[in-house]
Amino acid sequence: MFAGVAWKHGLYLPRVALTGQTDMNHSGRFREQTVQDKMSQHLGVDRYGDFQLTDAIRPGLQHEVKPRQGFRIETYRDGKAGFEVPVLAAAVSREQLFEVFLDLLDPLGDTVDVVLETSHDTDGSAHLDLYREQIDLPILKSYCYDFEELLLNDGCTGLAVLSASGPMEVQFDEHKLLVVYAADVRPFARILMDAGIVRDDGLKLITEGEHLHSTDPRFRSAFDQLCYRLGVGETAERVNW
Repeated sequence: MFAGVAWKHGLYLPRVALTGQTDMNHSGRFREQTVQDKMSQHLGVDRYGDFQLTDAIRPGLQHEVKPRQGFRIETYRDGKAGFEVPVLAAAVSREQLFEVFLDLLDPLGDTVDVVLETSHDTDGSAHLDLYREQIDLPILKSYCYDFEELLLNDGCTGLAVLSASGPMEVQFDEHKLLVVYAADVRPFARILMDAGIVRDDGLKLITEGEHLHSTDPRFRSAFDQLCYRLGVGETAERVNW
């Protein structure tokens, strides 16, 4: 399943744990192989109880956060800008994830702005934002369907969709979490609850522990195609929630 897949670190596991030392005795080589075998087995696990991950992300070996479905609501505060906004964050099992994401776009209105996020060609510590203004929502959804595999399974690709009529944003990020910023998150919460996703404000997200991202060279090519389809521009400033 993971043949040919290159893994990069999220909140980052030290590379030495995977590569070992270059000058080792027999015991050292055995320990390195044991670690590699353990990692390979770990990466092959995509289901935790009823929750299934996409190929884009795995928790760290220590399982600081065990993935599970749910959503939580809290408040984002920006002390410098002097404002706060409710934020809804959801972890959705793979079987429902893509359709729930598309459903969450409906409250944004008929016309939206789009930001494609990529950490391809980086060490994972930074990403690039590419911006497209004013696209009809049905057209955007059509493009998303065309690139469903990329959006679900590439740990270096994220998508943010912003309302053109007011400060609302839905993110489908590189961790395959769904994050909503809006003055009123109730319409988005109703969509999640209608899909059987339960609110749990004590929910721990995979980003809150060590984790690993997955990508593949074919996803880099698919990302370029999606950029061309959307007609995204250069890096642009976004609303800083």
